[in-house]
Amino acid sequence: MIRLFVGLGNPGPEYEATRHNAGFWWLEALADKLGARLVPERGYQALAARVNTPNGPVWLLEPMTYMNRSGFSVATLARFFKIAPNEILVVHDELDLQPGEAKIKLGGSAAGHNGLKDIHTQLGTLDFWRLRLGIGHPGVRAEVVNWVLKKPSPDHREAIDKAIEQSLAASDLMLAGEMDRALQKIHAKPPRPKPPKPPRPEAPPAPDAPTDD
Repeated sequence: MIRLFVGLGNPGPEYEATRHNAGFWWLEALADKLGARLVPERGYQALAARVNTPNGPVWLLEPMTYMNRSGFSVATLARFFKIAPNEILVVHDELDLQPGEAKIKLGGSAAGHNGLKDIHTQLGTLDFWRLRLGIGHPGVRAEVVNWVLKKPSPDHREAIDKAIEQSLAASDLMLAGEMDRALQKIHAKPPRPKPPKPPRPEAPPAPDAPTDD
């Protein structure tokens, strides 16, 4: 089961609505769902909440160290409470997915994401779960920094919020340790609308009945 949910982002009102803070948006939605309140925890340099579940306590964590130092908060809390890497889910923005897409996986490379790179350094492993929220790509590598630190367009924000809603629906499965089912739920595609049925051809008029002259 997931015992530590981590949302990645940058602290401060100037970053609050930027694409790089999609992980914060997801974690705050989870806190609302669980009735939890994120409060400052100086020892972890983060906002954190503890939630008691039937399967034991679960932690929600938002590092307040800026993205490229996220690993300190994650590793400090995980070591104190003896949380294994495969019991950690890190939620972050993903350039390689379009807004509205979300994918979950265990392990894999950091793919240039500074938050993931620092968590890898601090934990000493990449074998933690990550939930990737698509924010799209600007199309030019040199524009990536500006892209992630700007607000998405209204239609992109709406698509990201829908992806958050869909992936959040799998949080109960994650808490129960049913990660295969959570993966299927998050990756499920909405059913395609069925094409309308062609109109039925009208029956030809019946021929006149013969008459006796």
